[in-house]
Amino acid sequence: MGRFDGKTALVTGASRGIGLAVAQRLVDDGARVIITARNAETLAEAAGSLGSALWVAGKADDADHRSEVLDLVRREFGALDFFVNNAGTNPAYGKLLDIERPAMDKILSTNLIAALDWTREVVGQGMNADASIVNIASIAGLTPAPGIAFYGVSKAALIALTTQLALELAPAIRVNAVAPAVIKTSFARALYEGREEEVIKGYPLGRLGEPEDVAGVVGFLLSQDAAWVTGQTIVIDGGGSLRPVA
Repeated sequence: MGRFDGKTALVTGASRGIGLAVAQRLVDDGARVIITARNAETLAEAAGSLGSALWVAGKADDADHRSEVLDLVRREFGALDFFVNNAGTNPAYGKLLDIERPAMDKILSTNLIAALDWTREVVGQGMNADASIVNIASIAGLTPAPGIAFYGVSKAALIALTTQLALELAPAIRVNAVAPAVIKTSFARALYEGREEEVIKGYPLGRLGEPEDVAGVVGFLLSQDAAWVTGQTIVIDGGGSLRPVA
């Protein structure tokens, strides 16, 4: 018996990396899972690796895509128990003052506004009892983030969104977030590729994070082990935030 037997979960941005690891953890624990991402071919491969997962390809900030996904949920399962908002983007690297408006619009549209739109529509469709939502934020939303500054701004806003939604949706739905540091994914490759040993020195636990490190914490937050936890952001950083200030 899995702890999520009979539960239904939707995970966005789940064709690879953190999203796929979260979906795998949920499947392993017995949940029925629907996954989304932009690339249909990659998403289909991911669904195949998960076994019985359903999938719908599309952009997180596309209203028609969200409607298609939630129509599938309604037809196949009736309602959701869990929603994991993992879809995110970062098309720009550099200083905050140098970022151009189209990149800002894309980052905010995907990382923040789509997160609210998904939540509004998931909740509006109705969720089962003891429902739970987890947003995938970032350590960049809690500390300065050289090189990915505006991405960090969007994740700081997502953390604020998490606390506000937790208050508004209580007691029916719990809403929490996780804030990972550098995780070994293709999305974060620019933050460590070619200098991994140097980056590792910043983490007392002696390695970069793996997608499964995040998936385990997300599973906890979705579960009844976290039944009295809402509005919180759990940092997953290998002890990086323990570094003393020089």
